[in-house]
Amino acid sequence: MEVEISYDGTAYMRKALKEIVVTLAETIIIVGLVVLALMGAFRTALVPLVTIPISILGCIAIMWLVGFSLNLLTILAIVLSVGLVVDDAIVVVENVARHMREGKSRLESGLLSSRELLKPIIGMTLTLAAVYAPIGFVSGLTGSLFREFAFTLSVAVLISGVVAITLSPVMSSWVCPEKGRENRYTLKVNQFFDRLRRVYGRGLDSVFQWRNQMLFLSVFLSLLIAPLYLFSAKELAPVEDQGSINIVVESPPDASIAYTDQHMNGVIDSLGFLPGVELIWQVISSEGGFGGIEFVDYAQRSQSVHEMLPTVFGTLSGEPGLKVFPILFSSLPTAGQFDVELVVQAPDDYSEMEKYVGQLIQAAYQSGQFMFVNTDLQINLPETRLVFDHNRIADLGMTVAEVTEQLSALLSEQDVNRFNASGKAYRVIPMVLSEGRNNPEQLLDFTLRTSAGELVPLRAVASLENITSPRVMGKFNQQRSFRILGGVLPGTTNDQALATLETAALDILPETYTVDYAGVSRQLRQEGNSMFSVLVMALAVVYLLLAIQFNSFRSPLVVLLGSVPLALFGGLLFSFTGLTTVNIYAQIGFITLVALVAKNGILITEFANELQFKGYQKMEAIREAAKIRLRPVLMTTAATVLGHFPLVLVTGAGAEARNSIGIILVAGMLIGTFFTLFVLPCVYLWLGEGYKQHVIDPGAEQQSQSL
Repeated sequence: MEVEISYDGTAYMRKALKEIVVTLAETIIIVGLVVLALMGAFRTALVPLVTIPISILGCIAIMWLVGFSLNLLTILAIVLSVGLVVDDAIVVVENVARHMREGKSRLESGLLSSRELLKPIIGMTLTLAAVYAPIGFVSGLTGSLFREFAFTLSVAVLISGVVAITLSPVMSSWVCPEKGRENRYTLKVNQFFDRLRRVYGRGLDSVFQWRNQMLFLSVFLSLLIAPLYLFSAKELAPVEDQGSINIVVESPPDASIAYTDQHMNGVIDSLGFLPGVELIWQVISSEGGFGGIEFVDYAQRSQSVHEMLPTVFGTLSGEPGLKVFPILFSSLPTAGQFDVELVVQAPDDYSEMEKYVGQLIQAAYQSGQFMFVNTDLQINLPETRLVFDHNRIADLGMTVAEVTEQLSALLSEQDVNRFNASGKAYRVIPMVLSEGRNNPEQLLDFTLRTSAGELVPLRAVASLENITSPRVMGKFNQQRSFRILGGVLPGTTNDQALATLETAALDILPETYTVDYAGVSRQLRQEGNSMFSVLVMALAVVYLLLAIQFNSFRSPLVVLLGSVPLALFGGLLFSFTGLTTVNIYAQIGFITLVALVAKNGILITEFANELQFKGYQKMEAIREAAKIRLRPVLMTTAATVLGHFPLVLVTGAGAEARNSIGIILVAGMLIGTFFTLFVLPCVYLWLGEGYKQHVIDPGAEQQSQSL
């Protein structure tokens, strides 16, 4: 006998873990090359690159201490952190190199850079770590899944911040070349950024002349966030290609297990033509069954399971004798099987509810969004009731209990005794042979023994009554209910199909009927938008942190209003065009995006305030701050965008979720950074505070120098 594994639920997880580890390696290599190209020298690039292993190893150590595991979400957090942890170190090494190009010594450059960047780096690090704090308060499945993700990413960022204010200044002061000692490539990189800074300065001067129009444009684009979100496709999570299509089988109401087995052979034969089929498995019963089509690895197939799903349904829908529905498992743990599960509760009986079932199914098909629609309320189960003649039973000196006791001995499969044979105990189960009970009419030929010892046929005291009843008497929250179950067509999301059913239910059902949800639909309605409430909380936390850092209520508004709305606009623009959907992973991308673009705003705003303290006018301060911080802003953006770009291109197991978060981060950072460089200075001129120059007491300065 040979035993084979027909279905292994861990195979997909192993493939997904392998793919995400490959993505991690690609991200590290790309970030390293970007840093090396923008720094201009290998020694200078070592400063931010050293941050990557320190942050990752430190993060894994803390994960081990708190009992977290390396799973798909925590490794995804590590992948995202690679593009983030180098940001602070890039800012430090660029600032040290700038001071050394101005002729300052190594020690002086390191100390001066540390003083200038201490507050901004603390603010940027805490901002990026704090945006994930509200996820810890999210309940349900979403909170359970993403709590470890948020913790992992926050720890990695905090470690990188500590490295940036301790190790990075020391390393930078020793590895950065002094003025006049740069190599040829470093000189070319520096000259490129100098030319870019001059062009940017001229562009900024032009923008300042039209700053009111620029502010109007930014407000207009920010207001587009609402329609872009409303008209974007939404779902709980992208449906992954797990290498299998599962099938749900429904047999006729009077079918036997032999009937189901016989017709399933035809189903299996019809599916054998599909390209890439590895094996087909099934578990059947008299009521139906469940099975799956397992395909070869993604790289060995020309089509994804999403593309093959309509073909499979077309094949299965033509199979006589059975109803077979193909489904794809949700990528998140759920109790449901179907894409849409709408529950309707009502005080009426099932026969009254049945007429509304047909109308809802018809409305679903008319929408053109459903591949199939089914319901659990089907009043088609034939039943035969045994009706006793109580008077006749009494005339024979018997009771109904005595009659049912004799019938149960013939039909109920109860053991009445045990006997031993060859050292083993066997149960004795008296029962009429199947040939004598296949037809309900045969039951009337059973004989009963009266109290007088006479034998009478059952038909003398009973008759048969044929009725039709529901196959399933649905209950939900202890109330009668029925469910509408559907599979959506490719290109239609769960949210769109569910919204169609909700609209139809509102038009068709009486006021006494209520709508609820099960399976994926329940999670979608209860937790689908939970991350956006987290985003609002994260913005509030970031604002309070920045208010403490700047000691002002207006400067945090400059940072947030000058960067965040337009970055969200950039991310939603791609979900609106259909390149991704608004799902749990995309919402995580939006939360991360808020912190990333806010970091650029903090860098510019903090330096502009410092220049005002040194005597610069407000416009001069923001212009000079934006020009000086242009290079670190572009370098950190390039590291983030290119470091996360593999998430956009990745294929294989678990690719859809990584594609979603990658598209949001890459698109949002590109568009958000561009607008931040031009819009934030205008917002600073309009909303930023004006600071007076610090006047230092000469006596106090002389005393400080003597000390």
